[in-house]
Amino acid sequence: MKISTKGRYALRLMLDLALNDTEKPIRIKEIACRQGISDKYLEQIISILNKARFVRSIRGPQGGYLLTKKPEDYTVGMILRLTEGSMAPVDCVDKEIIACDRMENCATSIVWKRLNEAISEVIDNITLADLVDWQMAGGGSYNI
Repeated sequence: MKISTKGRYALRLMLDLALNDTEKPIRIKEIACRQGISDKYLEQIISILNKARFVRSIRGPQGGYLLTKKPEDYTVGMILRLTEGSMAPVDCVDKEIIACDRMENCATSIVWKRLNEAISEVIDNITLADLVDWQMAGGGSYNI
């Protein structure tokens, strides 16, 4: 499994909105500048987030985007699944796909199930608020 730029940038976009929340809408161009990402690409990503009501669009000269919920109400898993789809490492453990008929007699399925559980355990238990805290504490370093 590899997270695409869409998923990574969506997470950075959401984090930027959370970090810069002054209850005033934030323009995509500002986020693009801070994040070093094309504003055209961010517009595509924000459209996905807006349709899912993760963000709210404010039109007009003072317009931009705001989070619709508090940062603690978003998980990394929610954002990644929205932009990337399933986070299952293989189809046979994806609940959205019909199970493999070899599943009961397949020893490797234990590996895939455990890997899927580990991925979900991480991404579903880290919130946007956690990312804000980590960023404020110094960025990429944290203690497990």
